[in-house]
Amino acid sequence: MSLTVNASTYTADSFGTSAVGYNGPAHTVSVKDDVRLSRTAPKPTTTFSGVGRTSAKLTRTLTLTGALTTTWDAILDIQVTVPVGASGANIDSLLNDMGAFLASASFKTHVKNQQISF
Repeated sequence: MSLTVNASTYTADSFGTSAVGYNGPAHTVSVKDDVRLSRTAPKPTTTFSGVGRTSAKLTRTLTLTGALTTTWDAILDIQVTVPVGASGANIDSLLNDMGAFLASASFKTHVKNQQISF
């Protein structure tokens, strides 16, 4: 199994009951380039249908300039919680809006400069 992220192909490497780890093209023994997808099934109660939870985590070892160490890992971890019964259109809208925000100049400024007020 493989997963395409942007222009890179990640190959399934580890399998769990509710998680799969994928290694990317730059992955070696000492360099991380991996994606981990996981899920948690809804746990309904007598009054609520529950929420499904998924996560996607990208870890990549970066070469550093002007730092005390030469390399370190950057991690992007996205958690998604969706109530049971949400429409596909609502989920698409939620993901499209967040995807646009992640690619926006504002989010890039937020990550690069840790700016939280715009």
